[in-house]
Amino acid sequence: MISCEGGRCTLQGPVTIQNAAAVLEEGNRLFAADQVTLDLAAVTEVDSAAVSLLLEWRRAARRANRRIEFVNLPDNLKSLAKLYGVTELLEMRAA
Repeated sequence: MISCEGGRCTLQGPVTIQNAAAVLEEGNRLFAADQVTLDLAAVTEVDSAAVSLLLEWRRAARRANRRIEFVNLPDNLKSLAKLYGVTELLEMRAA
């Protein structure tokens, strides 16, 4: 689901409660660079677990004195982040 080349990573496929734990573990293993840019353009389905996942990766990066940036969030994920009032916490930007 996640592929990385240097500090640029791509997440693809669904990110839902059914696979969130596995995706979290995979990201924790792969996001080792000081600066990671995670492209979410290929994410096909999300639920509230996806928002939690991104927030956890953000917290983990801060604990390790690293930075993670999220780009190309699908509209449905942006809507969920807005609904939960965490848009600013995700620090989203266009690629």
